[in-house]
Amino acid sequence: MRLTDFKVLAFDCYGTLIDWESGIYTALQPLLTAAGMTLSRDEVLERFAWHEADQEVITPGMIYSELLGVVYGRLAKEWKTEVTAADMARFGASVPDWPAFPDSAEALHYLKQHYKLIILSNVDRESFKGSNKHLQVAFDAICTAQDIGTYKPSPNNFAYLIRQVEAMGFSKSDILMTAQSLFHDHVPANRAGIASAWIDRRHAVEGWGATMKPETLPHIDFHVRTMAELVALHRKDSAPTAV
Repeated sequence: MRLTDFKVLAFDCYGTLIDWESGIYTALQPLLTAAGMTLSRDEVLERFAWHEADQEVITPGMIYSELLGVVYGRLAKEWKTEVTAADMARFGASVPDWPAFPDSAEALHYLKQHYKLIILSNVDRESFKGSNKHLQVAFDAICTAQDIGTYKPSPNNFAYLIRQVEAMGFSKSDILMTAQSLFHDHVPANRAGIASAWIDRRHAVEGWGATMKPETLPHIDFHVRTMAELVALHRKDSAPTAV
């Protein structure tokens, strides 16, 4: 299997293209200060991951910016700190401030020349508009949890992706799910029969950070650490074979 076998790259955004762990941790600083928390960065992110995943199951139709506010309130309750509705809304509105990884925009610009690019993300449309300003590319389709009515890893989201790709004139076998989260993306992509490329952004650290640990380890077709490495692999696969 080669990267050049595919025609559509379906991207998770947060954790893959946008450095959401840095964004989340920065946006949580007022709460951490108020609570006097001394948890490590990864311990904070792990608590965020648990509350976020649980809330997405409880309220699958809630748009992401509002859901983040609820998660902020849940963390405050766990850490025995009072917060206001304005505090919660401020955290929910922080998504556009989360930075892109340094290699994301350049890599997407290159890949746009060779693939249809699709976003499949647990986000709302307005928040993604802010993030897309950092990514500097026009995606061929944007599929958000707000459009679908459920959050990944629900199979609904991957069925929706397949329908969108088929409407563009491609098939499921043309899709490569390109993502960091094994829990949100690679396990359900396996179940949907979609090939996957793991952008292993957390390769240098242990643990799962802002995503939940997957129940089972999925099959991975391509494993790289960064978007820049994905571009390098595509260039290698595209190079003429010496005779």
